[in-house]
Amino acid sequence: MTAQRTNTRLVFTTAAAAAALLLTGCATGTPQAQTSSTPASSPASPASQPATALATTSAASSAPAPAASTPAAPGLCKAAGLTGTIDSTGGGAAGSVYMTLILTNSGTEPCVLKGFAGVSLTDDANGAPIGAAAVRDESTPAAAVLLAPGQAGAATLRYSQAANHPDCTIAPAAGFRVYPPEDTASLFIAQPRDACSDAETRLLTIGVFRAQ
Repeated sequence: MTAQRTNTRLVFTTAAAAAALLLTGCATGTPQAQTSSTPASSPASPASQPATALATTSAASSAPAPAASTPAAPGLCKAAGLTGTIDSTGGGAAGSVYMTLILTNSGTEPCVLKGFAGVSLTDDANGAPIGAAAVRDESTPAAAVLLAPGQAGAATLRYSQAANHPDCTIAPAAGFRVYPPEDTASLFIAQPRDACSDAETRLLTIGVFRAQ
């Protein structure tokens, strides 16, 4: 009877000990690793990008768009880009000869003739003017004449015969010195004429340029 009770107690004691061990294992077990909720392929946030990259992106987005370039307006025709001729077939009246001064754009860019050329008779290509320069005929208003390369502008040039002026001291001239409007350089056009050496006798009259 005593032995049976002793065995029963051992069974209960062993069961209780096993239960205690099981509970202790559950309480002290290693926790499972947590799974990250951020997908591996998600792009980095702006806060994680380098400061230099952010500054470059900001500067590029704030830079103004380049303005469309406007072609420059053609400049005035200059003596270096012109060739000159004189057409003397215009006829004459009352001791005057009407000629046409023709300036042709020999350059590679368009240019503009506007107003009056400076014209005088001269003794040679490099010589000084003889007598008075041409008087302007302002009966026609000046207008801009656009010359593409190869195009020409024309102006009426009237020459009064030197022999018709009693106070004229005649001097031979080799041709005309021509200054394009607003230019300080000149062209020489060979065409022998009689000039007056004094500055008071006016032999030449020049008109405004027009398209040829």
